[in-house]
Amino acid sequence: MDYNFKKLEKKWQKYWKYKNILNKKFCYKNKKYYILNMFPYPSGDGLHVGHSIGYIASDIYARYKKSKGYNVINPIGFDSFGLPTEQYSIQTGISPNITTRINLKRYKLQLLKLGIFFNWERKLTTSDSSYFKWTQWMFIKMFNSWYDNTLKKARSIKILISEFNRNGNFNINACSTRKINFNAYTWKKFNSFEKEKILQNYRLAFLSKRSVNWCPELGTVLANDEIKNNLSKRGGYPVYKIQMLQWSLRISAYSERLLNGLKKVNFTEKLKKSQIYWIGKKYGINIFFTLKNNNNIKVKIFTNKPYSIFGVTFILIPLESNFLKKKNIKNFVDKQYINKVKKYLLDFKKSVRISGIFTGNYVIHPFTKNEIPLYISSFIKDDYNLNSIMCIPAHEINSYKFAKKFGIKIFEVFYKNKICINSSILNGLNIKNAFNYINKIILNNNLGKISFNFKLKDAIFARQRYWGEPIPIFFKNKIPKTIKKLPLLLPKIETYLPNGNSPLTRAKFWAWDKNNIVYTDLINNKTIFSLETNTMPSWAGSSWYYIRYMDPKNPYCFVKTKKEKYWKNVDLYVGGIEHATGHLIYARFWHKFLKDYGFVSSEEPFKKMINQGMILGNSAIIYCNKKEYISSSLLNLKEKKKLQEINIDIKFIKNNNEVDIKKINNWCYEFNNSKFRLDNGKFICDRKTEKMSKSKYNVVNPDLIYDQYGADALRLYEMSLGPLEKYKIWDIKMINGIYNFLKRFWNFFHLKGTFYVDENYPSIAELKLLYKTIKKIISNIESFSFNTPISEFMIILNKLIKIKCYKRLILEPITILLSFYAPHLSEEIWYKLGKKKSIFLAKFPFFYINSLLEDEFNYPVTVNGKLRFKIKLKKCENLNNIENILLNNKNINYYLNNNKPKKIFILRNKIINIVI
Repeated sequence: MDYNFKKLEKKWQKYWKYKNILNKKFCYKNKKYYILNMFPYPSGDGLHVGHSIGYIASDIYARYKKSKGYNVINPIGFDSFGLPTEQYSIQTGISPNITTRINLKRYKLQLLKLGIFFNWERKLTTSDSSYFKWTQWMFIKMFNSWYDNTLKKARSIKILISEFNRNGNFNINACSTRKINFNAYTWKKFNSFEKEKILQNYRLAFLSKRSVNWCPELGTVLANDEIKNNLSKRGGYPVYKIQMLQWSLRISAYSERLLNGLKKVNFTEKLKKSQIYWIGKKYGINIFFTLKNNNNIKVKIFTNKPYSIFGVTFILIPLESNFLKKKNIKNFVDKQYINKVKKYLLDFKKSVRISGIFTGNYVIHPFTKNEIPLYISSFIKDDYNLNSIMCIPAHEINSYKFAKKFGIKIFEVFYKNKICINSSILNGLNIKNAFNYINKIILNNNLGKISFNFKLKDAIFARQRYWGEPIPIFFKNKIPKTIKKLPLLLPKIETYLPNGNSPLTRAKFWAWDKNNIVYTDLINNKTIFSLETNTMPSWAGSSWYYIRYMDPKNPYCFVKTKKEKYWKNVDLYVGGIEHATGHLIYARFWHKFLKDYGFVSSEEPFKKMINQGMILGNSAIIYCNKKEYISSSLLNLKEKKKLQEINIDIKFIKNNNEVDIKKINNWCYEFNNSKFRLDNGKFICDRKTEKMSKSKYNVVNPDLIYDQYGADALRLYEMSLGPLEKYKIWDIKMINGIYNFLKRFWNFFHLKGTFYVDENYPSIAELKLLYKTIKKIISNIESFSFNTPISEFMIILNKLIKIKCYKRLILEPITILLSFYAPHLSEEIWYKLGKKKSIFLAKFPFFYINSLLEDEFNYPVTVNGKLRFKIKLKKCENLNNIENILLNNKNINYYLNNNKPKKIFILRNKIINIVI
């Protein structure tokens, strides 16, 4: 009987769906195990084999834990808001809502074909209003919160306002953008706009002018992790720095808790280091520079290298610096000069333009008393100094470039970066001694204070695009007000094209009358008000989805307390290392905020996290010079480095890396009006081995594998590629060995085409073979070494075939174990074994530890310290008997030469040494 995988897989997928096998009610007295995969984005290209490797691994572990008696959930949902869908809508004019529904249907079908037992009844999508209603609710909660540094938690903004009314802000220890001191009398005299402006300094969700990554081609602001080599990851478009009024989340308030929380979680050291680096706690000292002619104004600069202070020859004030916003700085710099500087965009291309302007002001060096010029510029970046940067041009490359451009003095203050020179009181000291000495002087003379700082900055929480969660804010007299009637739904619009603003600015039906959305042309700022036109970033919905999975259908709250306390903490989180910073930081911050209000009961959301290694594909690369694309064969390596690399879809590649120009012109609108420089009538691309990703257009569709080899073969093959966390190169040729194993396993049960099992009791040797295999597979699965059991399955099958063992008591446990990896084949064999219930409900096969212990031990025998031979003896053999057996052994007689040994040393179950 042939192994007809298409028939088997279709049969059992239909059965599992009909019986709803996975979605049974839980007995909440049982132990729980919560497995989670990172939120997939349902793109039009559907699932690819790089995605499925994590899903298959989590499914194996979920089946294993279920067989061990745990209540297991392995839910699935979709991060369906985002830029790729909106870009598709720009190209086609089709609503992103329609596109998303089509993509979701395709994605689900592909996952079902894989035989993965996701909890589909818990499915959620971030673009579903029943879900993003709660995302909006949480945003409002953050808007109405501030962070109390004393209690180390978020608190209601009403508490803060109450304190302002009583005492002003003198007793407040809060995380704020900047602190302007005022008493209760002054606070009460402020009008509504002035009060809100102060509250914006404290709110956890707040508006402020930020320096952002602006991509004109995409028409939106991008996060740092959406940019690579100063170009957008999507499309490869130039990105510029501009200032823009943006919504932000005060994630920096949680820096210390985010750092401390890493001690409580089971993450890899690599992952923890990524988080630690991203948070970036650094100890140092704040040094004060007094403004010339105004001793009351001091520029505070943080540094962990105070010994370099004698090399400071100028100070930069970034455009977004709060220092420029201080009211008591009069005539610091003319406004027209600030506006002039703001027009300089920080060019993200390879040749960065050096821009800046002298303020006409100086600060006094705290030691030399020299005048240090102040410049306004965003050319030099310092993650630890957003307000002012002290520059040592002799020892910093960008400071050196700036100094050269503006003719500023350059003093070298280190010899071979070890010994201080030209540094007055520090001359001749090494770095370590200079650090301690200068710190004492600074502190003793009140020139600064010991401090620490974090690299982690507040997260921009707005995108100038349509397809995202609407921000539930309207503006009354320019004051942001929250919308209480949720969800706030997206309006229909005619075009999704970016124009420098959000597409919602062109919406005809996007105004608020305190109860409902009304037509935009009715806005009068008295009874009808303008709505926020930016939408939330894609990470908003993905920051808390794991909580909603616990109680996905609840219309009254985002999770019931009882269910949260039972399922709390994801026990195993599986996802790519590329999300080790952005997503993971945001989700942990979001969780801690909810913990502050008692909505969740744990400080950390994830107990253990495994990062699956990327599957590497063979990308197609073309080169672009502005709007002209040049055949790779016309360029040398040096020329290629100067041009922009663009990934194109590998399905447009013909033989010998020739690109089908007609197809890529129809594929993407950005190629329509472009020129292609050919080489003898052909356009050649380069190939590159890199991460398999939809953004790189190098993906392999699993549908092709299903059709040719079946889902079970794909599951086993992906696991066999190597350890889960390692990088793996996709090579479809290797799947044949896996497919042949499945056919052999099937044929083993079908002697001469007929299903057969032996009902006789197994021998001791057969049981030992089984128990050893079970023990190894338990060890491998528990250590997440999902590749190793595949070789164990092959080994035991070969041994069973060799000894012609068809015993039911041997084959049933092996089938249960294989079902974790190949559920369709195993389910069919389980059914043929006479089982009425699904193999998914089968209990894990037991094994006896004692049966794993061999009766005999193979002793190495040494003569005068040299290994001569080995001899098998019973483990419990009497020592005198061992000596007698040895002396009568023909091997030992050869070495004794009829003489008696001087001594026989026997180390039980280890070694025998004979001295002659």
